[in-house]
Amino acid sequence: MTTNTELKYEEKQRIGFNSFSLIFRLALATFCFVAYYFTEQREQNGDLLLLIGICIMAISILMFFIVHLHTKVYGSFIELTGAWSLRKVKIDLSNISNISSKRYSNYSFNNTAYNLHLKGVIRFYTYGKDAIELTDKDGLKYLIGTQRSAELLKILHQSVTK
Repeated sequence: MTTNTELKYEEKQRIGFNSFSLIFRLALATFCFVAYYFTEQREQNGDLLLLIGICIMAISILMFFIVHLHTKVYGSFIELTGAWSLRKVKIDLSNISNISSKRYSNYSFNNTAYNLHLKGVIRFYTYGKDAIELTDKDGLKYLIGTQRSAELLKILHQSVTK
């Protein structure tokens, strides 16, 4: 017999894998390296460009280890935890009326979002294409980005039908 506090699903999404911010950081570092290469007086101006490019690359590597969105599904609720000081969000599964799997967005590059209220939908997203859309009995929608949408959808259907 399972209890309501037993962990059924867990997923950690790291902020370094977000394609929008990753491409932005790589383009900025590339600009610094190219500007360093074409600087005539490297001793005065170029060293700073090289140092900034190396720092951007180091920060990009460190961001692969920072958890942005931690999704946990228990028997009767979903718990979403963000990075550092972001508050925990608990979604009661007894109030959920509809669960579906869909694409997060039609765009290739999306900004990360945690508890973003936009156009009647509360969004939680780090990276990827897939998302789970939950609709509660009041009509409020939650869009949770995930890398394993089929597994999360199956577990949520099992939890809601009980």
